[in-house]
Amino acid sequence: MTEEHVQEEETEQVEEEQPAVEDDRLLRLAADFENYKKRAARERQEYVQLANERLIGELIPILDDLERALAAAEQHQEAQLEEGVRLVHSSLASLLARHGVKPIDTDGKFDPYVHEALLSQPSEAEEGSVLDVVQKGYKLGERVVRPARVVVAAPPAPQEEPELDA
Repeated sequence: MTEEHVQEEETEQVEEEQPAVEDDRLLRLAADFENYKKRAARERQEYVQLANERLIGELIPILDDLERALAAAEQHQEAQLEEGVRLVHSSLASLLARHGVKPIDTDGKFDPYVHEALLSQPSEAEEGSVLDVVQKGYKLGERVVRPARVVVAAPPAPQEEPELDA
């Protein structure tokens, strides 16, 4: 082979490699753009959720008031009042549920991420378990809007042994 012929072959190889490099660069650019679109969509969803969080935080005390009214109405013979309050309560609860608000589970162990311990009480129950719920907690998606306020089991109080007179 002549030197000129070898040089032509090398030029053809370099020209074949350039489109491959260019294709690779375009594929990476397309993948980066796709990742950007997904990240932007995720961030938009988080902004919407945060915007709703404030409104839901203000609606939850209304739900609490209705629950207290229902409890008080059950002790009286005013069935119409109870029925009306129950209807408002169920419609508000279903509205919140449709928007992704769920009550926080309070069965089982105390979880500091979703529960707020108001006090601990000596009990025969397992230490750290939830004994009573003072105020329900709620989540919006996976985000805690209001933690559940609970009473937590402490170890049983040590019993004093009677002193024997010698």
